[in-house]
Amino acid sequence: MQQDIISNLDSPRQLEKLYRDNKTVFKREFNAVYADIQQHTTAQIWHERLNFENEGIGWGTSRELMFVVGAALVAGIIAKIPQIAGIDEEYFFSRHLGFVVLPLLMIYFGWKQKTSTKHWLIVASALIISLIFINLLPKNPKSDTLILACMHLPLFLWAVLGSVFVGPDLKNFRRRLDFLRYNGDLVVMSALILISGGLLTAVTLGLFSLIGLNINEFYGQYVIVMGLAAVPIVGTYLVQVNPQLVNQVSPVIAKVFTPLVLVTLAVYLGAVIYTGKDPYNDREFLLIFNLLLIGVMAIILFSVTETSKNAGGKIELLMLLSLAVLTILVNGVALSAIIFRISEWGITPNRLAVLGSNALILSNLLWVTYRLYKATRNDEALEEVENSIAAFLP
Repeated sequence: MQQDIISNLDSPRQLEKLYRDNKTVFKREFNAVYADIQQHTTAQIWHERLNFENEGIGWGTSRELMFVVGAALVAGIIAKIPQIAGIDEEYFFSRHLGFVVLPLLMIYFGWKQKTSTKHWLIVASALIISLIFINLLPKNPKSDTLILACMHLPLFLWAVLGSVFVGPDLKNFRRRLDFLRYNGDLVVMSALILISGGLLTAVTLGLFSLIGLNINEFYGQYVIVMGLAAVPIVGTYLVQVNPQLVNQVSPVIAKVFTPLVLVTLAVYLGAVIYTGKDPYNDREFLLIFNLLLIGVMAIILFSVTETSKNAGGKIELLMLLSLAVLTILVNGVALSAIIFRISEWGITPNRLAVLGSNALILSNLLWVTYRLYKATRNDEALEEVENSIAAFLP
């Protein structure tokens, strides 16, 4: 190995191949021979690459850390408003769930991006108007329009958060994709925090029960509630300050789950045909079909951005293309089913909302699939697939 390293100092590709064949042996043998080749520029670069000390987890500036701690406490207090003010929890959270965390994240990113006063006024107006609107709707739990408004308000606030994240140049496709990647990284980081928090909760409750103290009710009402409200804020802070924490995890998740979802979806569609399930007349089945569609669409978008970022190969592109084609089939069935239900039983708010979302997703899927097809033929770069996602995001 040492002789191979020395003889290939002028061949970067061969050195990289030696490294990838056995990284541990390469590093050991390179360090052993480095004293004899350290005058070579290539050797100096490889030495820094192989022996660079990881700086570990960073905690940002003291001001930023104080802001995050304060924001996490505020989010926890907002989540406790129903108990403090004696408001029905179902009523409060159904209408205000998006206001617990998203406005605080807007303030965080606005502060980081040095958002202009004009942009802040637009964001504040959107928040105030949406808050007034959702609270003016009559209290009628059986109202389809109320349920739809409560479901879509967090999505609207998420879009406002996106505008703050992207900054003044809303046409910047790169920043739009960064926003999508941030959301994917936040999901990964939040999952890790929740798993760690779950273990801590189990240990804490178990330890206190051993000494005869039952803190379950107090812990559930205060620690868990405030902790859950703080997770997105703490997760965002960790992702922004330490991007390396999930940079290696997200691509692995994308590569592992893309083929698994592809196989699962293919088997599921076959099972649907075999069992004779009818989405045209089965409302609950159609609902599950649409949830499946949204989930798979999210995986496609996340996988495309990760594949592009990490220079994915032809196999990854072909799997993504296959998954996109299968998803178009699912979308086609769901779209035809909702059109059938409207033609048979007329327009309702729910059917109109499902029709609109299916039409939007299908048009985006067709666009993304076409770009993926072009990318697999090497007719255009994968960057065009990303741009098709970014352009459609609003």
